[in-house]
Amino acid sequence: MEDNQKRTILCTLGENIKKYRESKGFSYRELAQLCDVDHSQISKIEKGQISLEVITLCDIANGLGVHPKDLLDIEFNIQQ
Repeated sequence: MEDNQKRTILCTLGENIKKYRESKGFSYRELAQLCDVDHSQISKIEKGQISLEVITLCDIANGLGVHPKDLLDIEFNIQQ
């Protein structure tokens, strides 16, 4: 997978997390407390600056009250 495609995926994932966080009225700190993740990490994830482990993704989804697949609603081209 190309770096540009990876960046697009991370940014889209971050945008999805931010959308759900804001719709719930949570601050970075409130979401971080709900999913036992540092608030600065939430900010970096939302900005697409860092990748995250599957368990962290599930923790964030749980904190937001959504299914992880909702956060992974990302379109990209699969190269065969």
